[in-house]
Amino acid sequence: MSNTVEVPIPVESEAAAELSDERKRAAVGRIVSRLLRPTADHDPLLLAMDELGADAVAKGLTADGLGAELAAHRRERQR
Repeated sequence: MSNTVEVPIPVESEAAAELSDERKRAAVGRIVSRLLRPTADHDPLLLAMDELGADAVAKGLTADGLGAELAAHRRERQR
């Protein structure tokens, strides 16, 4: 017996179109469940953040560069 429930989550329209596929929706549901219930020795969200951070550093992103990108993003969202 499954213990899953439907939960509405706001997503961008392009993502919503992709989620019309039942298999993709089920896979995303499993990912979300795992992200929200990490184990003591494995936190997928922290792992993903570490990988993204390492990739950004490898590509030359600095703390100042990140700050500038975030500031630009905030200005763009305020329009």
